[in-house]
Formats: sequence, structure tokens, C-alpha cells
Amino acid sequence: MTAAAEPAPSGDGELGITDARDRLADIVNEAAYTGSVTYITRRGRRVAAIVPAVDAERLERAEDAYLARLAGEALAEVEAGAPTVPWDQVKAELQADR
Repeated sequence: MTAAAEPAPSGDGELGITDARDRLADIVNEAAYTGSVTYITRRGRRVAAIVPAVDAERLERAEDAYLARLAGEALAEVEAGAPTVPWDQVKAELQADR
């Protein structure tokens, strides 16, 4: 009797969530040591990804830099005299949209 073929580690591919659960340690090792990305799917749709930590950290730094730039631009607009909206007005408008 031969054993059923085990899904191979994905190597920048996709893997169903059930197979991913069964092979989690292998997938994590593959990401850590080879830099591969494995997309986890549910019913054929990508729902998550296992990526090397260095890639996730790089993405977080890029997002932080982008948001800091947007905040700086908004602050510069206010300092240049752009009109502002009082918090109570914003809050009332948000509650009215419910």
C-alpha cells in the first residue's frame, strides 16, 4: 500500500487551508530559509499568506513611512492656514451617517 502523496511545500504558490494546517511547520521553515511566499486559500480564494518575517517587517516600515508622510502633509496644510473641521462636527456627521 502506498501512502497518499503529500502536498509539496508551495514555493511562491498556493495551498488550501487544510493542507496548510497539516504542513504549517514546513511552510514556515520554507518561508524563513528560502524566502518563499505561500498563499493560503479557502475555497480557491486567497485569504492569507505566509511570508518571511523580513518581508513583513519591510512592508510595515513602508506603511509607517507612507502614513507619516501623509500626516506631515496634513499638518503642513493646517499650518499654512487650510480650514479645519471641529471634532464635534465630524463626530455629529459620522453619527448621522449611521
